[in-house]
Amino acid sequence: VQLQASGGGLVQAGGSLRLSCTASGRTSRSYQVGWFRQAPGKERDMVAVISLSNGDTAYADSVKDRFTISRDNAKNTVYLQMNSLKPEDTAVYICAARATLYSDIRYTQPEKYTDWGQGTLVTVSS
Repeated sequence: VQLQASGGGLVQAGGSLRLSCTASGRTSRSYQVGWFRQAPGKERDMVAVISLSNGDTAYADSVKDRFTISRDNAKNTVYLQMNSLKPEDTAVYICAARATLYSDIRYTQPEKYTDWGQGTLVTVSS
């Protein structure tokens, strides 16, 4: 599956952005889709993950209550609504997908994901 991410940009602290990840190719509801982020000099970390089959979600502790991941299966698109942004949220955000046999969230580590899109840069100024 091919993934296209969009929606990044420059925003002031406290602001909001919505990222989109649109899939094409052999799309299926038997997938988990995740948003990951990587800041300069740091490892790639999970931000949020969603099951396309039942909407089950998982979040990193650092973004809980601020970020919301959602899906629109009819549009083959996963969204990441980011509110109350902080300078430490600055990073390249990348969406990824993997096939799964399970409806609940089973995979949160980046190395478990097989299909990756390009990143979109989010910069939060203080």
